Amino acid sequence: MFTPPLALASLSGEANAEWARAGADYAGAAVLGGIAIDAGSRAAARELVERDRTEFLPDDPIAFIDRQLAALEDAPIQPAFNVRSATPDPIPDAARVCRDRDAFLEINAHCRQDELCAAGCGETLLRDCERLRDYVRRAADTGATVGVKVRAEVPDVDLPALAAALETAGADYVHVDAMDTESVVRDIADATDLFIIANNGVRDDATVREYVEYGADAVSVGRPSDNPVVLERVREAVERRLGAEACP
Repeated sequence: MFTPPLALASLSGEANAEWARAGADYAGAAVLGGIAIDAGSRAAARELVERDRTEFLPDDPIAFIDRQLAALEDAPIQPAFNVRSATPDPIPDAARVCRDRDAFLEINAHCRQDELCAAGCGETLLRDCERLRDYVRRAADTGATVGVKVRAEVPDVDLPALAAALETAGADYVHVDAMDTESVVRDIADATDLFIIANNGVRDDATVREYVEYGADAVSVGRPSDNPVVLERVREAVERRLGAEACP
């Protein structure tokens, strides 16, 4: 899906076009966002800002996605945009923008802040398979490349089974925050043919090796995504573990 198979994971309020361009020397993909795109998720994001969390809150989130992706048209990196929504209606609009800008749409079923969960988005979607499948179907129907960011270790969520259901709905990839259960990557790989991006604690050769041995097709770096030392180290590990041909 991208080369090298190293992605920069979205960081709320920080992962914009400038951030993605800065990481293009190391990564093959950059997931911008996350961004709230409906009324409920935007209200939750405003509550997060009130407690000093950085969030993207433009007047028009769909236009913001378009502007940010347009700013990356000449950048040597595959863009994606992570979106949060408590309702399905804005999902196709965001997907069409991503499609037209040759970007991936990544549906956020990952964020666990109380405000977002109360609004019905983020991690809450992991427990509502049919609603999440509907999001994926609506996005895939536009012709966009669709992924879902998920989190392991959520009680009462069978992540491999959920990933299989998302695959049948039209998802192309799953971006897995493995938490402390790295082996969930193997379980998803066994259950699906989805492209798997493994996330959480990716810092060096040892962490890349572990995820690759479990079946990851790519890895992503989160918090240190603006640290060239870490990115260089991880890129070198990706080249060793996923093959020299993965890195130009």
